Amino acid sequence: MVRFALLRMDLKFLRWSWMAMAALLIGLAAAAEQREESAMEKPLPDVALKRLDGKADSLGAYRGQVLLIVNVASECGYTPQYKGLQALYTRYRDRGFSVLGFPSNDFGKQEPGSDREIAKFCRANYGVEFPMFTRCVVLGEDAHPLYRDLASRPKPIGGDVTWNFEKYLVDRDGRVVARFDPEVTPEDPRVTNQIEQLLAAPRPDGA
Repeated sequence: MVRFALLRMDLKFLRWSWMAMAALLIGLAAAAEQREESAMEKPLPDVALKRLDGKADSLGAYRGQVLLIVNVASECGYTPQYKGLQALYTRYRDRGFSVLGFPSNDFGKQEPGSDREIAKFCRANYGVEFPMFTRCVVLGEDAHPLYRDLASRPKPIGGDVTWNFEKYLVDRDGRVVARFDPEVTPEDPRVTNQIEQLLAAPRPDGA
């Protein structure tokens, strides 16, 4: 009888141990999920920017707008997407939308020109009017602060940029809500439908 009672106590203890372990694991998973959601909700930082013409700018200047952030290049197979990006800008800018272009030479050395040469190329070939910024690094420790922030976020938003013309869609509150691979064109309904939805949201107070 004593041995049987001890066995029952051992089984009860094991059951309680497993229940406690399961509760702990569930709690840890929930906390991790909450941290990930918080990171996803975090707005982009107000980093300093410089236009191709050398004028100072900042990400905060675009607060309240829906943004499409794109790393661009002049000698890439995706370079014709400039036309679609400009079309998006023309179509939606009066509703509070902007494309922000960040030339980069990180992939295949496909953006070798100076800022002046990049600006001339974009105007002459694609009539680009949307904001374009000085050539920058988008990968690694030397990446522009904006791209370091983007890479640090949870997936599917976070992670290294994979190639030229990667696109990040940002809502009026500065939250990154979608990431599109380079092969997804600006005219793709997956892009335009989300832009339309975000533009329907009211501007935040003070924007």
